[in-house]
Amino acid sequence: MSTNPPAQAAEDGDGGIPDPLQLRKVLTAVSIALMAVIASVTGLNVAQTHMAVEYGASQSTVLWIINIYTLFLAALLLTLGALGDRLGRKPTLIAGLGLFGIATVTAGLAPTAEVMLAARAASGIGAAMIMPITLAVITSTFPAEQRGKAIGVWTGIAGGGGILGMFLSALLVDVADWRWLFALPAVLTVAALAMALKAVPNSRETSSHRFDTVGALLSVIAATGLIFVLQEGPEHGWSAPATLMSLTVGLATGAGFIIWELHRRDAGLLDVRLFRERTLAGGSITLLVVFGVQAGIGVVLFPFFQAVLGWSGLLSTVAMMPMALAMMVASGLAPQLAARTGARSTMAAGIALAGVGMALMALFVSVEGGYLSVLPGLVAMGVGMGLSMTPSTEAITASLPPEKQGVASALNDVTREFGTALGVALLGALVSAGYRSSIGDKLNDIPHSAADTAREGVANAVEVADSTGSHAQDLLHTAQQSFVDGWQQAMWAGAAIMAALFVYIAFRGPTTPSVDTDEKTPAEAIPAP
Repeated sequence: MSTNPPAQAAEDGDGGIPDPLQLRKVLTAVSIALMAVIASVTGLNVAQTHMAVEYGASQSTVLWIINIYTLFLAALLLTLGALGDRLGRKPTLIAGLGLFGIATVTAGLAPTAEVMLAARAASGIGAAMIMPITLAVITSTFPAEQRGKAIGVWTGIAGGGGILGMFLSALLVDVADWRWLFALPAVLTVAALAMALKAVPNSRETSSHRFDTVGALLSVIAATGLIFVLQEGPEHGWSAPATLMSLTVGLATGAGFIIWELHRRDAGLLDVRLFRERTLAGGSITLLVVFGVQAGIGVVLFPFFQAVLGWSGLLSTVAMMPMALAMMVASGLAPQLAARTGARSTMAAGIALAGVGMALMALFVSVEGGYLSVLPGLVAMGVGMGLSMTPSTEAITASLPPEKQGVASALNDVTREFGTALGVALLGALVSAGYRSSIGDKLNDIPHSAADTAREGVANAVEVADSTGSHAQDLLHTAQQSFVDGWQQAMWAGAAIMAALFVYIAFRGPTTPSVDTDEKTPAEAIPAP
């Protein structure tokens, strides 16, 4: 149970319980809002070349256009989630959607890279207002017996929505213009705003304690420093001065945040003592690992589809759909399974299945086998991740009291964002190292300059192959096989991580709290008049 004392919750309306139709409208509104945020995380990945050409921008600038959104989103989640609890969840959601929508349209019309960067940063701020509130609205509005199913829908969109958004973005780039990428989140934002104004109830925390400004500032600095390291480390080197400085600042302020929150205790932004409990710790660690693995898989899958199999960006995105769909379906089924067998058993089963999926890909991936050599592993991973994400999310939100659901939801989202960045950095580095190790001295017969270029990565090898004349096919085959070798190393490492997580959850996973069927909807969350 939370050690936070219950705070008085402010309420709007007459305190009635939302009817089923009202609950469906609420879930639809927050789901559309979440989809807009998630689609903006991955959409621009398919337009890197187009932006570089139109803006005359360097690869570093293009990567910043993509990453600055995630940086602002992750850094501000905890602070804005806590402010949403205090100021009111509905007005925070409405304000976030307004800012996000304006920034998205501005990005779509941006004439320069500088304007695009500013618009993407503003979009990240708006997303940080939206994302934690969407889950907080669910946990504070839905009765206990229906909450798990609603969270299952939310986690399915959070997990698979990025791939769906990337597919639609790739389709728009192929059939129209890259600037139409922003049309999807803009339309979703308008729809979510219209529904939220009518359907989403308001709720807020009223506390006798002042807002933890120091804790909020420390959390922002710590998250910014650590996310910056994970984003820029692979690009500029882990020993680069900027990387080491950011790591030092992130770790120092992170430690300072923990010390400060222990000092503030019940008056703090986040009661860190709650991590002693297996429910919060188990849910957080599971989401960190699962989202890290999912993001890392995306890093290695797209080069495999495009550089090894020779597929287009759109077809490569379509190839990811079985995993996304399996994940979304399993997320919806997970609450029923957890109710029957327990949260710990459901999480453990999902983790085990995801680990088996990685092992299947490590065993059977090959250049000759193509897509069919990885498809069974992709589906197994999708099902496993879906089964583990929903009870993990519910474990985190159940660890904090109703008046702190904005903080609980933000903690859930921060964990996902850190896991994503960590997975991309770790699995991406493993694949790159495995590729370079495998290709090694196999290019001795290739012209020296072309061989050096090919050793940088499989995409570089594909690009330079035509310049090697009769050696082209040998170079391509060697590079593709070396990438598969690096892939296998990364997959085995991922399977080992999932095995360690399985052991941890099996012994220290969250227990399933008994559901009080007579529990009423929390008083602070009622239908809007």
